[in-house]
Amino acid sequence: MDVLSGRILLRPIDPDRSLTFYRDVLGLAIAREFGTGSQRGTVFFLGGGFLEVSGTASGPGPASADLRLWLQVRDLVATHKELLGKGATVLREPRREAWGLDEMWIADPDGVRICVVQVPDDHPIRYRPET
Repeated sequence: MDVLSGRILLRPIDPDRSLTFYRDVLGLAIAREFGTGSQRGTVFFLGGGFLEVSGTASGPGPASADLRLWLQVRDLVATHKELLGKGATVLREPRREAWGLDEMWIADPDGVRICVVQVPDDHPIRYRPET
């Protein structure tokens, strides 16, 4: 399989509310928009991938407890402050995890859990020893 691009598809309970969250609260840049009315969709840039918010959820219940988004940022402290100022729901304040990443958790309007992470300069994900 030769994958050229990928995206996560979200079917929100309230599409306008979720669009506002991802566009205005998280500040994700729009890659493209399509359709009208109930067929309207927005695709956001998501680092190396895309997040499509389109359609509506099949039921009124909360988002799957198994779905998580992982968003890496340059400055977690500044991002935390920015998101608080925009009214984001912070589930857990920023902290250094045992595995060495600085993480905080937020939720979108449907309860989708989002890990916002900063990778420290000396973390193995980033660090490459000289050879």
